[in-house]
Amino acid sequence: MKETKIHLLITSDIHGYVYPTLYRDKTEAPMGLAKIATIIQQRRRIGQVLLIDNGDLIQGSPLTYFHSKFHSEMDNPIIQVANYLSYDAAIFGNHEFNFGLKTLSNVVEKSQFPWLGANIVHQDSGNPYFGKPYIIKEIEGIRLAILGVTTHFVPLWEEAAHIEGLRFEDALQSTEYWCNHIHQEENVDVLIVAYHGGFERHLETGEFTEQDTGENQGYAICEKIPSIDVLITGHQHRLLADKLNGVSIIQPGTQGQALGEIILSISHDLSGKVVRVEHESKLITIDESVPANVATLEAIATIQEETEQWLDQKIGEIQGDMQIVDAFQTRLADHPYVEFINKLQMKVTGAMISNTALFNNEANGFSNSVTMRDIVSNYIYPNTLKVLQLTGQDIKDALEQCGTYFSENNGELIVNPMFAEPKAQHFNYDMWEGIEYELKISNPIGARVTKLLYEDSPIDMDRQFTVVMNSYRASGAGNFEMFKGRPILKEIQTDMTELIANELLEMKEITATCNNNWRVVL
Repeated sequence: MKETKIHLLITSDIHGYVYPTLYRDKTEAPMGLAKIATIIQQRRRIGQVLLIDNGDLIQGSPLTYFHSKFHSEMDNPIIQVANYLSYDAAIFGNHEFNFGLKTLSNVVEKSQFPWLGANIVHQDSGNPYFGKPYIIKEIEGIRLAILGVTTHFVPLWEEAAHIEGLRFEDALQSTEYWCNHIHQEENVDVLIVAYHGGFERHLETGEFTEQDTGENQGYAICEKIPSIDVLITGHQHRLLADKLNGVSIIQPGTQGQALGEIILSISHDLSGKVVRVEHESKLITIDESVPANVATLEAIATIQEETEQWLDQKIGEIQGDMQIVDAFQTRLADHPYVEFINKLQMKVTGAMISNTALFNNEANGFSNSVTMRDIVSNYIYPNTLKVLQLTGQDIKDALEQCGTYFSENNGELIVNPMFAEPKAQHFNYDMWEGIEYELKISNPIGARVTKLLYEDSPIDMDRQFTVVMNSYRASGAGNFEMFKGRPILKEIQTDMTELIANELLEMKEITATCNNNWRVVL
């Protein structure tokens, strides 16, 4: 009897972070592909390795934004690093499509490894758009299949022009189909599914941890497809290493904070036939003791330095105070930074009303001197703007949805746990300008809007209003069903970060204002 060990190494949701740095303040942090590279090389020295990225690789950092905006003619720096690290395969994440199909097709062409997208198909033919639904790897006579699938919610979030000609089939159904095909046609010993999606249920109790929308289907995949040995997940930015229905599962967080590892122990008899497959998952957390791989840093050093210089460019000045001290408090009452973003959106589009989100708890707002670093640190997504035609009732319904962000605990306002776990979703709470409103959280969900005025009068539920919001929200994403199918009156194709920079460059000085048009109370 012979035993072969294979180290299956997984990255996911890297979001363009290679250097171990937080771009908002240049501090070094335990994160990034350069530190991950050190662990990968260590594992390759001790045994057989398969390296897979599970999506959201090329978008999300100032580096990727800078490359896309100013040096798109150059090879993608993240793919340069991925090629250096010799990935065996990559999966499409939803953010891979943010820069459009032309950019993504170039990324696929320049990659020295296959991209897998079994459920991303041609709109007309139904054939896999990027060619490969799965690959077969053979190590010491052991045949391993790696199947790649992506959450089929991409069309709900992405600009239509960025995914023109594509159809995203149901991830669960597609996984089931291709797993059956692989077992019937490929004679494999190990079946690995890499899914850019997460878990919709609690792993132990089976209770739903989010609305059963289909965005995340990891639990159902483990429950309904018994032929799988390993399920790689992502999208939710969770740290998971466990087993579910006998399937080893892994999810290694985000931005390179951890490397997922699944150790496959495969026993063969004297004829070489596989008689037993065992697998164990674990997370390798990146900390200060892990050095960054120098060659990885050097591979993109030039564009990294250019990015840092660009981030330090002074764009304009703020008269007054737009700094955010406490993100939670900022979501309870009107704040000068939020008001600035909303008023800019209204100015650019001419809309009557605006809404925006504070995307995470790391947003610091603007100090008196504003650089590009400040802008991209606060407005972290490549959103464009859309103006929808909404009724007063649509606006009220949207505010009621915003009201679900909060809960009450022992007489205090808190964030509803549904917006904090399993994935932080602060970006799904909006704050509005152009109306006056109040949310009373001690009221039942659906009855929390206790004040809603337009031009000092109760809003007319049947009146039509023009409302500007980011392209993500305009799709109805974040359970804003009332926005779906509403007329789109105007689209601004310039990214919000560029609009913010342009406003500061043009005005040179912005005065912080706060008209206190809304508040949240217990």
